[in-house]
Amino acid sequence: MYAIVDIAGQQFKVAKDQHLFVHRLQGDEGASIEFDNVLLVDNGGKITVGVPAVKGASVTAKIVSHLKGDKVIVFKKKRRKGYKKKNGHRQYFTKIQIENISL
Repeated sequence: MYAIVDIAGQQFKVAKDQHLFVHRLQGDEGASIEFDNVLLVDNGGKITVGVPAVKGASVTAKIVSHLKGDKVIVFKKKRRKGYKKKNGHRQYFTKIQIENISL
C-alpha cells in the first residue's frame, strides 16, 4: 500500500515505515503529524485518485528530527568586470517516518 501525499507544497510517494526528508515542519521531535491532502492511494492494486484529494484519506507521520542539509555554494561572476559574489545556503529539513496510511 502506498499513497501520494502533498507535504509542505511538494508531492511525495510514501509507504508505511518509510523515512522522508521534507521542508521544515512545525512540531517537536517525537510528535505525530497528520496529512490530509492525499492525492492518490494504491491499496493492493486498487487505485483511488482524488479530485483533487481523496476524501477521508490521511497519512500519519512521526517527526524523527530537525536538521540542516548540505551547504550549496552560489557563485556569481561577470568576466572582465571584476564582479564576484560568493554566497552559501543550507536548507532546513525535517526527517519524518510514515506510521500509517488510512482510507
